[in-house]
Amino acid sequence: MKVNSITITYLSKVNFASLNGSDSEADNINSIKKITLENNDEIPYVSSQAIRRALRDQLESFGYPISNVTPGEKDKSPAITECNPEKYIDDDLFGFMNAKQETIKRTSPVRVESLVALSEYKGDLDFGTNYMGVDKGGNPNIYETEIHSGIYRGTILIELDRAGKGTESEGFKKELPNEEKAKRVIAFLDAFQNLWSSGRQTRFLADISPKFFAAALMKAKNPIFLEAVNYPVKINSLNTVINDYSDFINAYIFAGQKAVFNDIEGNCLTLKEGFETIKKWVREYYGVA
Repeated sequence: MKVNSITITYLSKVNFASLNGSDSEADNINSIKKITLENNDEIPYVSSQAIRRALRDQLESFGYPISNVTPGEKDKSPAITECNPEKYIDDDLFGFMNAKQETIKRTSPVRVESLVALSEYKGDLDFGTNYMGVDKGGNPNIYETEIHSGIYRGTILIELDRAGKGTESEGFKKELPNEEKAKRVIAFLDAFQNLWSSGRQTRFLADISPKFFAAALMKAKNPIFLEAVNYPVKINSLNTVINDYSDFINAYIFAGQKAVFNDIEGNCLTLKEGFETIKKWVREYYGVA
């Protein structure tokens, strides 16, 4: 078996935030997205769609041209990009679908799991008042926003063997050079290292970038750490995952920021060392310096 992917499961620490809006339960309540467990605990999460959007936004902020999005032809038709993965990094890594005439579809080589809290929602609310328009004779608008504090866990999987290439039905006329493939995957890793959500950041500035992660260079496309990374972080427990999948792992690392998680049980690299190691895997895979 040959190496074909990288999987990363990560933890983010959020002290005070309203990360991903949901449908309002009432006119003056801004809800956050939640799932309900079997024991009826409500667990906040940031949808995979929101994570992908945040990654796109970060790539754009780094100066990479992003594919233009246009509305669908009909009222409920989905918006479409330019569907040009040779030209645009987001069309390449995040995929697209255009069914206007002959269907052009690319399944995303970057798979993204929702960022899910490891602790339940306790009903905390932030109270606010909008006084704009009061001097014109209007009344103050009082509203509430659901907020949460806790550790969140997410996972990504990068299909190295699909980045920068595909069939004509996926929008490719030719395969990109290995140098460009490596450049795009490394750019994605930079965006991931600096991940932040654009939603509700004016009043709730929050950092959702990885502060601990377990990563593996895989011979099988399997997010092996998906449910295994928990808090407190226990490296010895994660080593059992490595042992269970040793036949499919080419290399692995654990990396964390001790300024945030100073109670990690076991030795791990710094975040900088961790991301530099993953980028080295990428360069070696594509055979570039």
